[in-house]
Amino acid sequence: MKTLLSPLKIMVFVATLLLSGLPVAAQSVLSALLPDVVASELVEGADGFGAVHPDIPVVQVLRGGERIGWAYVTSDFVSTTGYSGKPIHTMVAIDDAAQVIGVELVKHSEPIVLIGIPDSKVKALVANYRGLDLVAEAESGGTAHQLDIISGATVTIMVIDDSIVRAGLKVARQLGLGGLAVEAPDAGPQFEINPDAEASDDWMTLEGDGTLRRLSLDVGQVNAAFAAMEDERAGQRALTEAPETTFIEMQAALVSHPAIGRAILGEAVNDNLNDWLDEGDHAVAIVGRGLYSFKGSGYVRGGIFDRIFLIQDDISVRFRDRMHKRINTIAADGAPVFAEADLFKIPADSGFDPTKPFRIQLLVQREVGAIEKVFTTFDLGYQLPPQYIRAVAPAAAPEASGAAVAAAAQSETDAQQALWKRIWAGKKVEIAVLVVMLTILTGVFFFQSFAVRNERWFYWFRIGYLTVVLVYLGWISNAQLSVVNLMALFGSLVSGFSWQAFLLDPLTFILWFAVAAALLFWGRGAYCGWLCPFGALQELLNQVARALRIPQWTLPWGLHERLWPLKYMIFLGLFGVSLVSIEQAEHLAEVEPFKTAIILNFVRAWPFVAYVAALLIAGLFVERFFCRYLCPLGAALAIPARLRMFDWLKRYKECGNPCQTCAHQCPVQAIHPTGEINPNECIDCLHCQVLYQSETQCPVVIRKLKRREKVGAVPDLGRAAMGHPNQPKPQSIN
Repeated sequence: MKTLLSPLKIMVFVATLLLSGLPVAAQSVLSALLPDVVASELVEGADGFGAVHPDIPVVQVLRGGERIGWAYVTSDFVSTTGYSGKPIHTMVAIDDAAQVIGVELVKHSEPIVLIGIPDSKVKALVANYRGLDLVAEAESGGTAHQLDIISGATVTIMVIDDSIVRAGLKVARQLGLGGLAVEAPDAGPQFEINPDAEASDDWMTLEGDGTLRRLSLDVGQVNAAFAAMEDERAGQRALTEAPETTFIEMQAALVSHPAIGRAILGEAVNDNLNDWLDEGDHAVAIVGRGLYSFKGSGYVRGGIFDRIFLIQDDISVRFRDRMHKRINTIAADGAPVFAEADLFKIPADSGFDPTKPFRIQLLVQREVGAIEKVFTTFDLGYQLPPQYIRAVAPAAAPEASGAAVAAAAQSETDAQQALWKRIWAGKKVEIAVLVVMLTILTGVFFFQSFAVRNERWFYWFRIGYLTVVLVYLGWISNAQLSVVNLMALFGSLVSGFSWQAFLLDPLTFILWFAVAAALLFWGRGAYCGWLCPFGALQELLNQVARALRIPQWTLPWGLHERLWPLKYMIFLGLFGVSLVSIEQAEHLAEVEPFKTAIILNFVRAWPFVAYVAALLIAGLFVERFFCRYLCPLGAALAIPARLRMFDWLKRYKECGNPCQTCAHQCPVQAIHPTGEINPNECIDCLHCQVLYQSETQCPVVIRKLKRREKVGAVPDLGRAAMGHPNQPKPQSIN
């Protein structure tokens, strides 16, 4: 039987054993995943695996009992992660000449590759790395090969590429393959940032002395680069602008050096930069102009800047939205006008050394078909000029390894805490907007009698709020909760709960905290009716349908009531599967349309889009069709919502008998014919509270008004409408 381990368990397993001092062979990801790999599928002609190397996690690949190469898992040597935030485990085999003889994608958690893109397509691309010459990669800095990209999975493929090359170089050097060898520690002088250095405040001088480095490409150069590619279609889609037209002029500077930061950003902005950076972090400023954007727009949806990344030796840093700030003004005199000017944070845990050379690699794409693109890369090299660094005497060798051991065993909790704090610091604006939205909604619920007094005003307030939820929380911020979050929470409680993992996504964490509080006060409706982006999408489309006079269907009460349990059955089924396999449960959780409609903005394979379209079309006729009958998240929230402490929705004793106005007008049919509101189904839209005060629709209010008119009382419609059913009735005057 094959052993199946989740990426999280593997990482915990590896981290625990690394600190335990056990032999390498026992502590590697390789040992966990090796049973799942067939040698002949990894390397053509191989018939098995041999012994594991005593010092590093690599295993012999055998043919006829003879070793023909070494196999390893990339995540044992590099920590590059993709969209999921988890390692992509790729097994690679290399021979004694340091050439790749086999590659297999073993395990990953990438949502786009898992479901959005055929697995065969990714495996075919990965297989193309056979024949990769790691010696040539070492000589070129990892750019000797041509990078192939699958449209729609750019970042994931770049992560796989980066892992294969960097891990391969590490293995080849440690084993001495292809003449490569581990680089001995530099016995020469070591360098550090010179904080006393000064920088010119003139842009031209900064360019001249190397403080600023430039990559300049014109249209002719880019066309020539694509024309030289093996794919002939690249050259056939040449840009039509004049060859001398600037394609991109991109400049960079290491502004975490205090002198450079002050010169380019100015004193005030440089002070803010220092507040943004944690200890050990660095920052690079990148500015650009021309036809091509070095940022693109992909980071808005996926959170990753997929056109640029930093490379230094075996280190690569991919910038995410939380590692990014815009530069509004350049302080240096004579600075040109740039279309883009941005700061990018280089985390301390990346291993980046500011005194050593590095390069910013620019990925340039060209469409060659309706949905196909080809890619090529260009490098902007950078090294701090000598005046900004100074030599330091090499430190004496420690007498004991206690300090090294302590550093290696640094608390994982501390590292995770530093990570989530950096993420939260980079999301200050988004967090502030969400807090304001939650504050407004809380005010509406606490003062609902006042909020719903004006029916027309409240209607447009709700429409506006739902629009913000859909566009900002959903499509822009991707803050869509899912039943998968609950399954992950349960798994964490079983395996050892830690706040750190849940703090990595600030908006989702705040939303879940708000939902937990709302369940005690109002039930599940606070989220389902007001904060769920997909719920907002359904309701807004239904409002459009009503405006277009599309008929609305009201299901017979008996059928409607019997359809309610469906969502509970779906939730319990997913929960049961998650106890056996969380990964299988995540696949089945596609019954939720949230990923397709909100997270991926409908950019998926047609069956997923068709499924969502069917749900939304059904919602045009039956308002919130999915919420009513199929949503497992709504079912999961309804169960603890039974514990709510207050009953905020006001009712008259006449509600249900004889009056059925609220029951007939409830958007989700959550009111029983007998007048009771079902808290499991109510979405707290407050429409029944609008009717509770209505002077034209509520029979109780109308009767009170008529009674007052009859006795000659001055109409006080607001106070009459807000009367409670248990308050004393007005005294009649005979």
